[in-house]
Formats: sequence, structure tokens, C-alpha cells
Amino acid sequence: MLVIAIVTLLSLALAGLVLFYVAFPHRGEKPPAPAEWLGDVLGKAVEVVPTIDPDERLEAGVGASSAGERHGAS
Repeated sequence: MLVIAIVTLLSLALAGLVLFYVAFPHRGEKPPAPAEWLGDVLGKAVEVVPTIDPDERLEAGVGASSAGERHGAS
């Protein structure tokens, strides 16, 4: 039971971080004064994580064009 409670709390904390990131640093907004440090940390973490550029997505066949092809095939 304790393990379930700990995992639940960790997942809620991660969801809160994602929500905070989407609400502020991802949109280019400045976080509230008490949480500026968290915005800086999340911004730096996102710069380090590898991402796929939109051009690479189109080359790989991921995006709107492939979704239409999949829909028409079914």
C-alpha cells in the first residue's frame, strides 16, 4: 500500500511539473516570482533533451499527411 501511495505522489508531482512548464516557460511567459527558479530549471532541462525538428517529422512520415493516409486506408 505504501508503494502505491509513493508512486501516486510521484506521478502527481511529475504532472504538476509538466503543467507548470506548459503554462509558463513553454509559452515564453515569465513564471510568478516565487517560482522563477523552477522556470529556469525546466527551461534548461528542455534545452538539453533531444527533440525532433518539424522538418525531420515530415521526412519520417509523421504528421498531418500520414494521418490522412492512415485514415483512408481503413
